[in-house]
Amino acid sequence: MTEKFDFKKEWQHLYKPPKTTFQVVDVPHLQFLKVDGHGDPNLAEEYTQAVEALFALAYRIKFISKVGGQDYVVPPLEGLWWAEEPELFTARRDKSQWYWTMMLMTPQWISEAVYHQAREEVSQKKDLPALSKVRWEGYHEGLSAQILHIGTYDQEGPVLARLHTEWMPENGYDFNGKHHEIYLGDPRRVEAQKLKTILRQPIRKIASAGK
Repeated sequence: MTEKFDFKKEWQHLYKPPKTTFQVVDVPHLQFLKVDGHGDPNLAEEYTQAVEALFALAYRIKFISKVGGQDYVVPPLEGLWWAEEPELFTARRDKSQWYWTMMLMTPQWISEAVYHQAREEVSQKKDLPALSKVRWEGYHEGLSAQILHIGTYDQEGPVLARLHTEWMPENGYDFNGKHHEIYLGDPRRVEAQKLKTILRQPIRKIASAGK
């Protein structure tokens, strides 16, 4: 029986950050299935369709990889989030104004041929409106600060505010990319107050003003 590779267990430095303090990690170049969109994820049909297409394609890729002798656990759903004005995201939480890129990581051993095979097979079996919007590409996040948030998504605001206005300035960091979330819990099955979400922010050291 083929042993499943589980990224959450093998890469604990990326998937098990502390709950009370921010942790600095160096995230390597990874491959992702991605779909872009806009609007409240709780209300926008575009969001639901994007997630359905991502998972359908991810599980088909996993099946093809397993047949080829390399099985693995499909990694958790991830999302990049941003807004035209920062307060729409951290304070006012106006989700209708949010932009997002939903993502699922694929193993480095997955080839372009496997990706195209999976895409063709999914398109033949399912009618997924967002499948045509899915792209497969690399993403190098690099130096990032992260923390494990336990609770509802709407309770993230104060944690992000602390990261942005306290921890980053105090430690000499500036923004270097979009806000990133990794969803370790399924909101359909886990009580909202017990949801686990990795909050990650790409950062860069602020250059010294001079000697």
